[in-house]
Amino acid sequence: MQSSLKAGLHFGLTSGVITTLGLVVGLHAGTRSQLAVIGGILTIAVADALSDAMGVHVSREAEEIYLDRELWLATGATFGAKLVIALTFLVPVVLLPLPWSILVSVVWGLGLITGLSYLIARSRRVAPARVVLEHLLLALLVVGIAYALGLWVARYFGMP
Repeated sequence: MQSSLKAGLHFGLTSGVITTLGLVVGLHAGTRSQLAVIGGILTIAVADALSDAMGVHVSREAEEIYLDRELWLATGATFGAKLVIALTFLVPVVLLPLPWSILVSVVWGLGLITGLSYLIARSRRVAPARVVLEHLLLALLVVGIAYALGLWVARYFGMP
């Protein structure tokens, strides 16, 4: 049971940070619109959280080694973690001017990834620096690609 809860929470948190951060940075680069960023966060918080939860459920179900309780625990943990984490990105976007809110979102997201990566490394009894660096580089890759795509969309689809 603890394994299912842990897997769902870790997956939901990581996916919540990475997808929401990519979305926020990409939408900002492409639209410079607070409304678009807020709509994107709300959409990803619900639709992607449900999608990821179903993906976890189906993939674990296909393994045929989990009890129904374990399946639903992983499903619920994934949905809850992703939903809550994605919604936390609304706070800076609603409270701050958009350029500042993007910076705060990036710092918040990378901080969450750092903390989770550190905890994972400690639980596995491996050097935290390597795990943290690996996960941060992957997160920054996603953010960089999302930013570049946002700029591309703005350039080729008429955003000044």
